[in-house]
Amino acid sequence: MIRFIDVDFTHSEASEPLFKGLSLHFAPGWTGLVGANGSGKTTLLRLAAGDLEPDSGQILRKGRAAFCHQRTDFRPDDWMHLREAVDADAARIKGVLGIQPDWWDRWETLSHGERKRAQIAVALWLNPEILLVDEPTNHLDAESGAMVRMALAAYRGIGVLVSHDRDLLDNICVQIIFIEPPEVVAIVGSYTEASEQKGLGEEHQRRQRQTAKHELGKLQREASRRLAEASRSDRRRSKRDLHRNDSDGRARLDLARVTGKDAVAGNLARQLRGRVGQAEEKLGSIGFKKEYDLAYQIEGEKSSRDVLIRLECGRLPLGPSDWLEFPDLIVMPEDRIGVSGPNGSGKSSFIRHLLGRLTLPADRFVYLPQEIPIAEGERLINEVRRLETEVLGRVMSFVSCLGTRPERLLRGDMPSPGEIRKILLALGITRRPHLIIMDEPTNHLDLPAIELLETALQGFPGALILVSHDSRFLAGLSSVRWRFIRDRQTGARIEKS
Repeated sequence: MIRFIDVDFTHSEASEPLFKGLSLHFAPGWTGLVGANGSGKTTLLRLAAGDLEPDSGQILRKGRAAFCHQRTDFRPDDWMHLREAVDADAARIKGVLGIQPDWWDRWETLSHGERKRAQIAVALWLNPEILLVDEPTNHLDAESGAMVRMALAAYRGIGVLVSHDRDLLDNICVQIIFIEPPEVVAIVGSYTEASEQKGLGEEHQRRQRQTAKHELGKLQREASRRLAEASRSDRRRSKRDLHRNDSDGRARLDLARVTGKDAVAGNLARQLRGRVGQAEEKLGSIGFKKEYDLAYQIEGEKSSRDVLIRLECGRLPLGPSDWLEFPDLIVMPEDRIGVSGPNGSGKSSFIRHLLGRLTLPADRFVYLPQEIPIAEGERLINEVRRLETEVLGRVMSFVSCLGTRPERLLRGDMPSPGEIRKILLALGITRRPHLIIMDEPTNHLDLPAIELLETALQGFPGALILVSHDSRFLAGLSSVRWRFIRDRQTGARIEKS
């Protein structure tokens, strides 16, 4: 079991705690962690795994835990042990996840999607009582995604996963935890069920808040009226404006003070001030989710060149006995090219080949690779923190419009992979590029950020080359398709349409 009891946690150099008074219970079955980039999903996984210690509170953990990380840079420790294993579980897992005989000795040449399946295979073969998985379907094509869903669904321990894959969350999860700091809400059910319940709760909360604001406004207006009336009564009860010989007027004022008749307005005003204070407390006690108006127009430019890239047909080696054949390819200044194909068909290798033959100036194109190494991510965030105020403002504006609060990126803690990708893209578009090339742009991004990025790219005036397994994303942005076809006998090839 895993249980969080009144846990507080603050990242080093952060000004505010990420989690405060957090209490959670993880039961057998899969729990999905859902939230925006940088909201703390991976941090919560690391706390559950024991990689991080809370500032206060307790995390009770019983059973062996295995952590399948989001990044695919490094080969799992037990990868070669799985190779030698001949037990039934090993055979079943290798079969379900499609682990091929030639994978064992060529980790560096495996695609990120193939590495992700290998990671998950090792984690499942270890058969831990607790399995923590960060973005298991990143990089995966439809077939590989189905393999991973089937493999994870067969796990019978306590599973916790971070994912933006709605199909995965719906198919295997029995509980969803929504992380929207400072709030963390756990709801039993699949993602769709939990989202509906959460939406109903937020709508009820909005109605409560609207009612409380309306009541507060009424009380404030009435209190203001009563205060004005009390002020007039005070003036009427004052003897300052009476002639010193006006004994009848002074007697009337003395009688009003004794009977309290003219003090009624003042008493009512004081009572209303108390009720206004109570109404303000009630409104403050009703939590609310702040809504942001997110939109962004990418200010690129159309190149004056007739052709951006011209590539003659050829063959690109993918391994010792593997290759990719491609036809004559041309990229025009306004082309919007969608690149699709299965894992291992050579898409990323071909994009790197294309970049090597690009003659555009470096400040006129943006390249967003499928994975950004940790060291490069650290260099990027340090570069951002040294930017001039005007440029920094434009970069942070774009990052903010993709759903990440800028102040988090300017603190000392390391951004998430999704945030690093947003930063790299933001730095590039400040130079008004002619061409944007993105390899799996939706990897690591939360669902709202994907939709916002799609909207921003639709208005880009230059050329786009987008490599993605997200068919909906490509359909909304591309007018030309390069499809990578994989055949084990004849190799891989590109077909244009």
